[in-house]
Amino acid sequence: MDNHIKMLGNIKCKEDFTKFMQLFISTVEDSSINYYLEAVAAWAEDMDGYYKNSGEQMPENINWDFIATLLYAGSIYE
Repeated sequence: MDNHIKMLGNIKCKEDFTKFMQLFISTVEDSSINYYLEAVAAWAEDMDGYYKNSGEQMPENINWDFIATLLYAGSIYE
C-alpha cells in the first residue's frame, strides 16, 4: 500500500495534509493533474497569507483528512 494511502484517517493538520499531497502527487502520472494537485498543495500551504491579504478570517476546524480523502477518492472512483 502506498504511503499516502496509509495516511488517510490520520491527517490532523495542514502540515499532515501537505505531506499527504507530496506523496500523492508523486504517484500521479498525468502531468495536467499533477499541476492541479501541486497548485492545491501550494495554495493550502500559503492559505494563511491569502486570508490575511484579503482581510478575511482564516477558517477554523478544517477537516484536512476529509479533503485528502476526497482528493484521493476522486483519483480511483469509477
